[in-house]
Amino acid sequence: MISVFIVFAIFILFYINKMTNSLCIQKEIPEERQHKVFRTINVLVTILLISSYVEILYT
Repeated sequence: MISVFIVFAIFILFYINKMTNSLCIQKEIPEERQHKVFRTINVLVTILLISSYVEILYT
């Protein structure tokens, strides 16, 4: 089950990064702020994925 969830998590992180890049381009966010935007979104999505895994694991 963990391997399926890891593949799912990688797909989700890749797609979220793709959408974040589109957001940065559309909103014309400067290059120096894009790193902070990507880091924040990646941390929040990672926390969401970990909490989802823990919930599935203990349900």
